[in-house]
Amino acid sequence: MNINSIHKKVDDAGDTRPILIVPYMWIGDFVRGHTVVRVLKQRWPNRPIDLLATSLCAPLVDYMPGVRSAIVCDLPRSRLAVAKQWALAAHLRSRNYGTALMLPRTWKSALAPALAGIPERVGFVGEARFGMINNWRWGEKALPRFIDKNAALALPDGAALPSEWPVPQLNVPPEEVGRWRQANGLGTGPAIALAPGSVGASKRWTYYGEAARLLAERGLEVWVVGGPGEKALAAEIVAAGGPDVRDLTSTDLRNGILAMAAASAATSNDSGLMHIAAALGTPTIGIFGPTSPYHWAPLNGLAATVQTKTSVPCQPCHRPVCTMNDHRCMRDIPASDIVATAQRVLSEAAAAAKT
Repeated sequence: MNINSIHKKVDDAGDTRPILIVPYMWIGDFVRGHTVVRVLKQRWPNRPIDLLATSLCAPLVDYMPGVRSAIVCDLPRSRLAVAKQWALAAHLRSRNYGTALMLPRTWKSALAPALAGIPERVGFVGEARFGMINNWRWGEKALPRFIDKNAALALPDGAALPSEWPVPQLNVPPEEVGRWRQANGLGTGPAIALAPGSVGASKRWTYYGEAARLLAERGLEVWVVGGPGEKALAAEIVAAGGPDVRDLTSTDLRNGILAMAAASAATSNDSGLMHIAAALGTPTIGIFGPTSPYHWAPLNGLAATVQTKTSVPCQPCHRPVCTMNDHRCMRDIPASDIVATAQRVLSEAAAAAKT
């Protein structure tokens, strides 16, 4: 059973009330939230959908089919920020939402929609949100994957989960990619984007500099992509890789989106940029160490998933910092494995483009 078999009949084609989604604000989780958009669009094709977004994640919304707009609000993680919550609630009230879906199971995620008086507020039981949520959902802990927990909220209460969810999509116009290439002085030959960053040091693969050098020696343009937190790491990779390796890190996520759209292939740790590349349809090689591909790989599928061939008994641990076995789940993946995988993926992509 797939998602299309659940909604052969639209719930109410005449319903045009806007819907608000309050997603998780980590980049990869935000991208995966587009699956929720697609499920809602199958249920209610005529209801506009908006996403609450941080300034960091907001550029993603410009490339998400089916999303009307981003509601940008940078709420702090560590405190309630009552004044900001009231201001956000007033803005939400002015947009006349009929439904709000709160994907995080937190008290703060439900506060502004409740203050705004949105008539239907859907979310899982959690953090004593009584009165804030009025369409309760139960059984979150029994759902196997993160995407199941999120997308189940977009289904009718009690509906069976499909065997497959609609995959996230990001669509970048080719002319925008062309302008980005020109602005950065890039050629039109095959290029591979490297995304060496991640949230949590344990998810960062060790040998990007060596891989960059080997890929450049094989005639590829190599781009290092990431945010300001990867600037120092990018400098190390460029120094190790040579003159054909470019540092394309930026403070603007849009730059990373365009780089992943322009690249012939991408190699990434388990990170937000991995999910962006996959949602764009760029052949993506995901390097996994402490995290499980079953739980955290993009729904779009990866061109290749690389893990160590060494038996590491603590893998997967899902910890942000390695506390045992000297990070062998990542250190025992040699650069030669990544380069060979990248060459295979590029060859397959080129052959597919000719057919």
